[in-house]
Amino acid sequence: MFDQEKINPYDRQGNKGQLVEEMFDNIAPTYDTLNHRLSWNIDRLWRKKAIKQLLSLAPQRILDIATGTGDMAILAAQMLQPREIIGADISEGMMAIGRQKADRLKLSDVISFRREDCMKLSFADGEFDAVVSAFGIRNFQDLERGLREICRVLRPGGVACLLELSTPQHWPMRDLFKVYSGWVLPFYGRLVSKDSGAYGYLDKTIAAFPQGEKMKDILAEAGFADVRFQRLTFGTCTLYTATKIQSNG
Repeated sequence: MFDQEKINPYDRQGNKGQLVEEMFDNIAPTYDTLNHRLSWNIDRLWRKKAIKQLLSLAPQRILDIATGTGDMAILAAQMLQPREIIGADISEGMMAIGRQKADRLKLSDVISFRREDCMKLSFADGEFDAVVSAFGIRNFQDLERGLREICRVLRPGGVACLLELSTPQHWPMRDLFKVYSGWVLPFYGRLVSKDSGAYGYLDKTIAAFPQGEKMKDILAEAGFADVRFQRLTFGTCTLYTATKIQSNG
């Protein structure tokens, strides 16, 4: 078990999955505004960078794991024009906003949302051509188990594109980021969302999450091949791409 799997958003005992669900339901109304403001809209560019990795694959069935309010699913629908995208999440509050956005953009015939336990997905083996995720796998109750589930529902040769916030490796960005994520982000997040735990939890999970080569090894152990990672915006975000191992048969 990795350190981030022991970190809860609230100072009380309980199942991490349930506490994370409660947190995201609480901050759902302000989540999009905070995401874009706190990243100076750079999060939009990160998502676009991730989706571009799938252009040559031309996936027709895509799973957006930990979809939140559906920004990644919507961008994938617009850029890739697949037959179907399913956005999966534990937070109905977040997905309700995602459904509204998909309706408004006339994408409801392509994008659907389903409440799913990321530790035990209801989908069949090999059901998807691609799996995407933006800033969600850090909240998995069990990272290795969640990644194995992502690998299981991918077809052989399918690709996972996973974005996750990360800590810059070099000075001065490393120290600047610590100040921003440790002080500015929790203060502003608490001010806007009215949730005292959510954005302090974010900082703790970024610091504890396995990054770079370590995360690459974990993806390989989960059943992926050709695992690559790319640090974005001075290392404040990392994009991981991984292909499910082709069957020998």
